[in-house]
Amino acid sequence: MGKRVALVLAGCGVFDGSEIHEASAALVHLSRGGAEVKIFAPNIEQRDVVNHLKGSPTEEKRNVLVESARLARGNIQDLAELKTNEFDAVIFPGGFGVAKNLCSWAVDGKNCTVNEHVNSTLQAFHSAKKPIGLCCISPVLAAKVFPGCEVTVGQDKDVDGRFPDAETASAIVELGCKHICKNVNESYVDKANKIVTTCAFMCKAPLHEIFDGIGTMVQEVLKLA
Repeated sequence: MGKRVALVLAGCGVFDGSEIHEASAALVHLSRGGAEVKIFAPNIEQRDVVNHLKGSPTEEKRNVLVESARLARGNIQDLAELKTNEFDAVIFPGGFGVAKNLCSWAVDGKNCTVNEHVNSTLQAFHSAKKPIGLCCISPVLAAKVFPGCEVTVGQDKDVDGRFPDAETASAIVELGCKHICKNVNESYVDKANKIVTTCAFMCKAPLHEIFDGIGTMVQEVLKLA
């Protein structure tokens, strides 16, 4: 029987929800790994709605669960209904929705608050010693919830212009965590906490390299499950 994995989304679209390529990559690699996946998202209003063509906010109001259902092809549940004992692992793709909807990092940085259901989900999997996979900006959730953990968001310097958000690594260190520098096609395993992270679109890289990096994260999560 394959591992049972919960995938937590934050909306639909890089600028105000989950990064679509990252969510899809995670689902493809989970499928290839024989995992049984169920998808969840919090039933809350988005912090904002961004016109992805213009890159600017609109006056619209949208719901994170409803928008995430687009990625889940309608097969999705409220995160409040997730039962940790029914799963072997949990994975969080990235996208600005993580920093806007799952927590307030986009506004408050390291002083952010984490959504109550996201926090309780992370705490429950961690307490049960079940692996947690995070990519792109999502590792900041672990940094905020688990002081002292070890994660990667890529590099801590903007190497060749490929890591424009390298200051995120410094903020993670300021939270009392350890940042491990990794390339886009790699992931890092914090064995003590069973947290697996990869930088994904925190790096300006070809899509196939981001896809491969997410693949290593998924593989490590399934090994730990």
